[in-house]
Amino acid sequence: MRQERLQTLLRGALRLVYPPRCLICGGLVESDHGLCGSCWRDTTFTGGLSCDLCAAPLPGRSEQAEHCDECRALVRPWAQGRAALLYRGNGRKLVLMLKHGDRTDIARPAARWMARSLRGLTDEALVVPVPLHLHRHLRRRYNQSALLGAGLARELGLRHVPDALRRVRATPSLDGRNRDERFAVLDGAIVPDLRAAGVVRGRRVILVDDVMTSGATLSAASRACKAAGAAQVVVSVLARVAKDT
Repeated sequence: MRQERLQTLLRGALRLVYPPRCLICGGLVESDHGLCGSCWRDTTFTGGLSCDLCAAPLPGRSEQAEHCDECRALVRPWAQGRAALLYRGNGRKLVLMLKHGDRTDIARPAARWMARSLRGLTDEALVVPVPLHLHRHLRRRYNQSALLGAGLARELGLRHVPDALRRVRATPSLDGRNRDERFAVLDGAIVPDLRAAGVVRGRRVILVDDVMTSGATLSAASRACKAAGAAQVVVSVLARVAKDT
């Protein structure tokens, strides 16, 4: 009891010295790891009707799962896909701050937002992040997808398996490439780690990445999960690039 009281006093003292700040603008907020009212209003969280496979926003309303035109034309190797944000405005800022700005503190609230989008899809699942190639991992010093995966696993009370997949080929940037080029670049670049195959086999996998554009990276990683014996793959990303951006 005394230790809990001491911890409460210490947290109060730290708040006086380092008050909570908005993740985006740095303004004062009521709690740690949050957004101020203005930044919250300007952040496009997913809501309403969206594609059940890729989380792209769709017009209208529906009482059943709907698919966008692209997902009707493509064979997605995962069963369902969810996103917390749209990759525009503040959503884009958050992804880039996490990915390239050393803002690892964003992973915790981001994982909380991602968890909300996965309602009903997490029973007895494993959380598996999309891997980085070793060279890029060393350069960046962390894998943002693994940070999101660890946070998501904590939020959902699931097991995180960060080493289930390996990226065996250093792939170039996908920026500026069309859909077919993106899929060609990722072909065979991600494989299951044989040491983790026994853990994945027969289980539902929640595959985690920071952003979905064409789905090429997630397709390669989903196929690797299936090669390891996963019964089903559900994709969870922080942000979805909307087709009109």
